[in-house]
This record gives sequence, C-alpha cells and structure tokens, in this order.
Amino acid sequence: MKLSSVDLNLLVALEALLREGSVTKAGLSMGLSTPAMSHALARLRTQLDDPLLVRAGRGMVLTPRAVALRPRLQALLSEVGAVLSPARTFEPARLERTFRIHATDHVLTVLGTALDRLVRREAPAVTLQFLPNSPDDGALLREGSIDLAVGVYVDLPPELRTRKLFTDRFVCVVRRDHPTVGRTLTLEQFLALEHLQVAPRGRPGGYVDTVLAVRNQRRRVARAVPYFLAGLQLVEGADYVLTISERVAKAVAPRLKLKLLPPPLPLEPYTLTLLWHPREDADPAHRWLRDAFVRAARAAAP
Repeated sequence: MKLSSVDLNLLVALEALLREGSVTKAGLSMGLSTPAMSHALARLRTQLDDPLLVRAGRGMVLTPRAVALRPRLQALLSEVGAVLSPARTFEPARLERTFRIHATDHVLTVLGTALDRLVRREAPAVTLQFLPNSPDDGALLREGSIDLAVGVYVDLPPELRTRKLFTDRFVCVVRRDHPTVGRTLTLEQFLALEHLQVAPRGRPGGYVDTVLAVRNQRRRVARAVPYFLAGLQLVEGADYVLTISERVAKAVAPRLKLKLLPPPLPLEPYTLTLLWHPREDADPAHRWLRDAFVRAARAAAP
C-alpha cells in the first residue's frame, strides 16, 4: 500500500475510537460530530477489513484486531508527534551517544586530554570511539560509517565540510646521546642517517621524500610505523632520525630523552583539519562535538 493513498488523519480517528470505545465519545474528544465520527469509522472498517467496534448490549466493544492495534497505534502516533514537534533545547548533559572518529595518535597526543576534559564535564554519557585514519576517510564519512575525521587531507569529495583545528611544523628528532649528531643537523648528516618514518595511512613515501626528490636527493627509510608515539620510542633506542610533528615531539621528548633539531631542508607547516559530512550540519549533538574539538584545539594548540 502506498502511503500517498492513505488519509493519515484516519490514524488519529482510529486512536480516539479505540481509546474511547464509543463513536460519540471519540467524536467529542476530537471536536467532531457523531455523524462525522461514524463516517470515519466506516472508512476505517473498509480500509482494515474489520468492524473494529461491535455492539454489545447498550455499548460497544473492541474486536480482537482492534485490541491488537491499540498499543502499536499509540506508539506510532507518539513517534509521529515527536517527529513533527519543534526540537527541544539541546542539553549535552542529557546526551547518550557514541561517536566514531578517525584520528591519529598525533591528534590524540595534542588534543586528547583537553577534549576528554571538555566531554567529561559537559556530556558525561557520551562515548568517543577513536579509530586510525584510513585512505578512505572521505568515503566513510559520505556513507555514514564514521562521524568525524581529523587529519591532513587533499583530494576530498567536494561536498565534505572542513574546519581548521591547529597548525604544526616539522622537527627532526634523534636520541639525546646520538653518536654523530650534535646541536645541529646538516643536510649531509641527514641524508647519511637511517630514517624512521611515520605513515599513519600505510602509504610509502611522504612529504619529506617529495621535497628531497625535487632536489634530486633521497633518504633511506629503514623503518616505517603507523603511529607517532611508536616512532618516537624507536628513536630512543637506536641511531635513527625521525622527521615528525613538533607538538608531539615536544610532548614526549623529555620523558624519552630525545633531542629536537631544525630540519636541514625547507619544510612547510601543515594544518590539521576536522572533517564531516554536511548531513550532520544541523544535528545539535554533532555540532556540539565539533565545537568541543575546536575549543580543545584553542586550549591545547594555540
């Protein structure tokens, strides 16, 4: 049956009839005359192929079909009323929802504590499920598999929304007692060392390799790992050089006894971006979480 062929006002009349068990009382509750209510009952009997109300002495009783319909009808009309009612004022403290977010441990190291503090204070029943970035972040947002993604993006689907969170720049990291690297790092030293690379999406190469290729130079990447913190821990125990986010390096360098040095080649700063699908624009819960990310970035990465 096509809904366009059904008079949905009959649902309201049906609910009144089943609730009151009387044509006259149902009409009064709806502000209709008894003949008008009788006409609605006749249409419902034809539509449902059931008498619904039958005479029993001086009153009327519900048929078994009508009794079975009553709780389903009440739930249906309640849901319709909720759909057509104005949205209630959004209160994060009442929100119970799980958000799926793609982000690297870089983002979590920089923003995680500030974001966690905000969410715990404002929406303690919210669950944040963080997952690693993937090459398909844009497609996953489009299909609704994830709610947000944070990262460095190019070639995104054109409809996606973006919001800048913070900028970062590169530093070179070696262990504090590295045998050949002192207070500075020359390009000659940089190229001679074994490199450790962080590749969150698992792709070989990267920005540093592109910059070197323009200069007809290349480095040897001896180890490639998907996580920033794992890369920094490996540098602590070997003579690698790692070119990495300055914010992450500064956060853990004292604990891991690492040394930070300016890169010996020109590397541009980069922007970490919050990414979402436009269907979430008007969702107050999603909007609140996006704002929480922005506020966390202002606090932790000004």
